[in-house]
Amino acid sequence: MKFIIAVIKPSRLDAVLDAITEAGASGLTVTEVRGYGRQKGKTEVYRGAEYEVKLLPKVKLEIAVPNDIADTVVQAISRTANTGKIGDGKIFMLDLEQALRIRTGELGENAVAG
Repeated sequence: MKFIIAVIKPSRLDAVLDAITEAGASGLTVTEVRGYGRQKGKTEVYRGAEYEVKLLPKVKLEIAVPNDIADTVVQAISRTANTGKIGDGKIFMLDLEQALRIRTGELGENAVAG
């Protein structure tokens, strides 16, 4: 199993959710987060005053998937989250040792499958 963590722009969330579902993922967790990468924030103007926003709003997706669809899910996220502009985000894929569905006690891939 794989654990996929993606940090993307909030404006791309709906498109990414549709793509992930189409790729075969049966569930995920979405968290609103703030952070920065290479761009180190941005400068904005409010009521004539300029100020720096160091932590930009992002959305973090956490998805546990079977090995056979992991690459498809990563490609779907990458394709739909890409705007071609700085700050599109990152995707991390980690090995997932074990998963347990609390309600039924199912283990492994059975716990993350639909």
